[in-house]
Amino acid sequence: MLPWTLVDTATIPGDGTEMRLHRRGNEFSIRVENYELMNSRVHGSEDALASLVCKRVAPDARVVIGGLGMGFTLIAMLQCLGKRAEVVVAELVPAVVAWHRGPLAHVSGGALDDPRVVIREADVVRVIREGTYDAIVLDVDNGPRALTSKGNDRLYSEQGLCTIAASLRPRGVLAIWSAGPDAAFTRRLRKMGFATEEVRVRGFLIWLATRSV
Repeated sequence: MLPWTLVDTATIPGDGTEMRLHRRGNEFSIRVENYELMNSRVHGSEDALASLVCKRVAPDARVVIGGLGMGFTLIAMLQCLGKRAEVVVAELVPAVVAWHRGPLAHVSGGALDDPRVVIREADVVRVIREGTYDAIVLDVDNGPRALTSKGNDRLYSEQGLCTIAASLRPRGVLAIWSAGPDAAFTRRLRKMGFATEEVRVRGFLIWLATRSV
């Protein structure tokens, strides 16, 4: 088996944690410390995340995706939305965007250049506050229990959910990818007025939370 080689490193803004891009043949891995965040060979749950959202919004929806990652959520979203849709991608680590212009270009297949896509190298909370959306899709960190950046915890706090609700249009959808369940977070969603559904996909969990009218 081919060994992994280090392609590049980047510092996560705000806390100084190192993020690394590794390659083994045509396979890529993004890691923080000893934890693999994502792998270019495994993306079934990201595909499902986009598909579940698309079933709940109009073809011309305005969507924000928190976290570019390997680009699979973005790719799947573009495949199921219409030509008049807009997808805003908020990526905190500028190097991840640069990787998709370089070594990961064939993985995302030019999705970043789709005219429906707007790339924001910024904190997703800031991007959410600045717009109004039909869907907010969070593929950030490890889910509600932040792993790579403790600053991500605020996304899933009551204050963070209040910010999200204020930026969602009536009947707007909040979709969250997570490595596992979190009963306390489910209760928090419902406390904040979201009608909430949990969907298990390939060992992962996706929350689908709908804003009340």
